[in-house]
Amino acid sequence: MSNFILDELRRVLPRLSNRPGLSPAEIDDLVDILSLQAELVEPAALLNDQCRDVDDLPVLGTLIAALERDQAECLVSGDKDLLELSERYQIMSVAQFCERYGI
Repeated sequence: MSNFILDELRRVLPRLSNRPGLSPAEIDDLVDILSLQAELVEPAALLNDQCRDVDDLPVLGTLIAALERDQAECLVSGDKDLLELSERYQIMSVAQFCERYGI
């Protein structure tokens, strides 16, 4: 996990309000718990051409930094631009993750 991803969660989760889910206070609590429980890494610096959407570079950089430290096996994402990279990097959808790990 990186601070970038934690900030992204705080920003994006409230926009999912059309789905049954978390209140703003619950989102804050979730992100706070994640920040305390997760191993934080500084995203690896990447070139702009390593990802179709340059805004996703810090997320991909987080995966690469965590893999280098043996702190992650994969990135779970619903982002289509990141999922496009699944042949080069261990990136999978939530459904793929659940299927692989029997969740």
